[in-house]
Amino acid sequence: MQLDVPVIGILRGIGGEFFRAMMPAAFAAGLTALEITMNTPGAAAIVGRCRPEVPPGKLLGMGTIRNVAEAEIAIGAGAMFLVTPNTDPKVIELAKGRGIPVIAGAFTPTEVYTAWSAGADLVKVFPCGVVGPGYLKELRGPFDQIPLVAVGGVNLDNVGAFFAAGAAGVGVGNSLFGQAALAERDLAGMAANIRRFLAALPSRPQIR
Repeated sequence: MQLDVPVIGILRGIGGEFFRAMMPAAFAAGLTALEITMNTPGAAAIVGRCRPEVPPGKLLGMGTIRNVAEAEIAIGAGAMFLVTPNTDPKVIELAKGRGIPVIAGAFTPTEVYTAWSAGADLVKVFPCGVVGPGYLKELRGPFDQIPLVAVGGVNLDNVGAFFAAGAAGVGVGNSLFGQAALAERDLAGMAANIRRFLAALPSRPQIR
């Protein structure tokens, strides 16, 4: 399957019962994809329980997949896509062999090209917060054929700049959901924050 995910909602450390309640609210607010990080306690169990409840056209994946062993766990739990913080061709090969899309983490030009050459569907440029949209724009110069996802430091104030720099998508955590809304388990507030964030998105380049 081809991944077209303008915004991936990243959740780290979320409880299973709350996630099961907030997942439909997040999707109903317009979010396409949710990612639960592997280092969330009980992450595989959360995904396994909620995967059957994912609506058509929506995606539930797992992130912080650092090695093949974690990729096996995520795929076994039913993750619909994998996100890695690092470039590991073996993880990409495993996932692609199982028909699971991969957003592979990279930072340097060499890592970006290595991830793409290994078969990543998208390349996650991480951490973007320390370099900003300008770095992504520079990467798009030689790598205009590679769809890049900006992750780390993306918020409502700079998301437009990341897309203007050529991002095919962004991965966002608290800045998307609202830190207070998550802490207070405020589903209505969280949905409002998601809609506000999505409304701020400019037109973005088509994935090739």
